[in-house]
Amino acid sequence: MNISDTKATLSFSDRSPSIDMPIYKGTVGPGFTISMASKPTKAGTSKLVIADKASDHNFHLTGPGVNVKTSVAAVGVKTFTVNLKKGTYKFVCDPHLFMKGSFTVK
Repeated sequence: MNISDTKATLSFSDRSPSIDMPIYKGTVGPGFTISMASKPTKAGTSKLVIADKASDHNFHLTGPGVNVKTSVAAVGVKTFTVNLKKGTYKFVCDPHLFMKGSFTVK
C-alpha cells in the first residue's frame, strides 16, 4: 500500500458517515423572526444550516453539550455540526430575547 492509497481510503471513510446525517435548517431575520423549518427529535450527529438574514440578529442554539451561534453583525449562511443528546434545546436571538424557540430530543 502506498501513501496515495491510504489517503483515498481515509477520504472515503471521512465522507461516508455524512451520507445519513440529518440536516436541519434555521433562519433569523429579516425583521424580528427566528425559526427552524423542521426540528430534530432524535439524538445523534446532525448538521444545522442557519440562514442569518439580518445584521442586527443572531441565531444562538444551546442545550445538552451544545452552544453554537452566528455573529450578530454577520449576514449569510453558517453550518454547524452538532451532537444532539436527549433534552431540551433553545434557540434565541441574543440582542432580542423575545425572538426564541425550542425543541426536545428524545
